Amino acid sequence: MGYYYGIGGEFYLIAFVFAVISMIVSQRLKSKFKTYSKIQLRNGLSGAEIAEKMLADHGIRDVKVVSVKGMLTDHYNPMKKTVNLSESVYNERNAAAAAVAAHECGHAVQHAQGYEWLKMRSVLVPMVSVASNMSIWVIIIGLGLFGGTQSYTIASIGVAMFGLGTLFSFITLPVEYDASNRAMAWLRRKNMVGQQEFAAAKDSLKWAARTYVVAAIGSLATLIYLALRVSSQRR
Repeated sequence: MGYYYGIGGEFYLIAFVFAVISMIVSQRLKSKFKTYSKIQLRNGLSGAEIAEKMLADHGIRDVKVVSVKGMLTDHYNPMKKTVNLSESVYNERNAAAAAVAAHECGHAVQHAQGYEWLKMRSVLVPMVSVASNMSIWVIIIGLGLFGGTQSYTIASIGVAMFGLGTLFSFITLPVEYDASNRAMAWLRRKNMVGQQEFAAAKDSLKWAARTYVVAAIGSLATLIYLALRVSSQRR
């Protein structure tokens, strides 16, 4: 079976390395938001007001802007059609709040306009939610058997399930970057922010996007390792 139930210590090393990188990027993101939260908007609009105005400007009338608890918990829910803004974003009137509010509305605009990458991600959500939780256990079971075709087949199914999560991570990238591009274009076109505010908002979203990039690369590195590990089981 090998150590660590057949997966190998390299798996845990990869997970550790990318967990550290993710933590560093996340801390940098929080630091950026803290800094840019001090840059007050000249128009005096709150994040909620920015969101409502962006939705209205795009003719979107069936999406509500609501406040949710937590920090950086902002997201768009396509099922409930709600732009969910954390309390600091919903109520505050600064560059960071404007960036996040406009970004989440960017997802609402994608949904309204039938953005293909968002459609693909939405289709994968229910499958990924199940596959990502079970994939490692399926691989462990496969590698823990005494070899042969059955062992390889089970482990390969686990790798394919993990691959769905990796695919989801990479499909998420264009969705997130496009939402940020839509947000920044609207903020500039409508003259919602000044030059300093625009630069701060752009940098905020750049660091937010990097968290998704790290997650995608980490998932790919893990997938490659698992695929090689399972492939060696066949020999």
